[in-house]
Amino acid sequence: MATPIRVGVIGAGLWATTSHLPTLLTRGDEVELVAASRLGVRELHKLGEDFGIPILSEDYRAVLAADIDMCIVSSPAALHYEHAKAALEAGCHVLIEKPVTIDPAHAWELVALAHAKRLHVVVSFGWQFMETFTRARRLWSDHGIGHIEHVNLHMASAIRELLSGTSNSSTGRDGDIADTRTYTDANLAGGGYSQTQLPHALAWLLGLTDAEVDEVYGLGTFPQDPRLDMHDAAVLRLRGGGIGVISGASYHHGAQGGRHQLEIRVFGDHGQIHVDLERDRLWLWRDDGVSIEADLPLDAGRYQCEGPPLALLDLILGRRIDNPASLTLGARTVETIAALASSMQTGLPTKTWSARARGHVNRTES
Repeated sequence: MATPIRVGVIGAGLWATTSHLPTLLTRGDEVELVAASRLGVRELHKLGEDFGIPILSEDYRAVLAADIDMCIVSSPAALHYEHAKAALEAGCHVLIEKPVTIDPAHAWELVALAHAKRLHVVVSFGWQFMETFTRARRLWSDHGIGHIEHVNLHMASAIRELLSGTSNSSTGRDGDIADTRTYTDANLAGGGYSQTQLPHALAWLLGLTDAEVDEVYGLGTFPQDPRLDMHDAAVLRLRGGGIGVISGASYHHGAQGGRHQLEIRVFGDHGQIHVDLERDRLWLWRDDGVSIEADLPLDAGRYQCEGPPLALLDLILGRRIDNPASLTLGARTVETIAALASSMQTGLPTKTWSARARGHVNRTES
């Protein structure tokens, strides 16, 4: 495709304006910012001033009518399905924020639609494009640890004030102003910590191992709204017989320097791998004597999200690159979180969408 790539934004809020658009403008000779939508006339006016975007509207359909090639969907989570589906049907390649959707059936519908239309979709999983993940994938590919028997995943983030509605900052840093309703209105957010942060952690785990979750038994704490979890704990059953545990927690602004805690341990029948993004550690061990500790630079695991928009730009331009944040991976995280949410409400183990679909096929065939 010829440059410049025409870019539109649906839901031009905090992440679009502080990360995605500035990142794309580092390759300004390859992109043209054409159209954007969001609620708020004053905010739209500022958006136009800051980025020189000519088409501005509170109606997202004006963005899709602007003959764009690439659409950034960074609206509230509950609107992702409607907006991404419309963008794909309009023939746009899509960068979509996490969670991809709330309903897993919607996520897998988007996967099928993107495939049918031969369009590229990248999910905004920033860690997937950073050195720690790429090196972990290389270790996994080159050495492996055998059949997965157990996984242990812990994530914690300094968003307690954001989820509780006592701050409109997602990081506690000056100038970071988010629309609190995006996180505190369950009809928009779809959930609390599990929807806001766990997609990143699950993408890391499932993207590294290619594991699939069949069943989730989860608990959560709900200090304000029975649909908005502050902390999460879950037991997983993986396809193939492995099991695992997940911990997700929100903590106060100012603690840990605002840095995410993300630690993953995977145990196989021939070895194990340990990732600790808070401490910049990556280590693999095998029972045949292989023991490799990656020499990572300081802050190698500190989150940033420059990779996803640039990867989508490269894919649109026909450059041969991998997409470690595929829509399929996004759908697998959605179905895991949906099963977690269901289990937290019912108190019962819940099968994922894919596990139920496979069971239905098997019963039909038998």
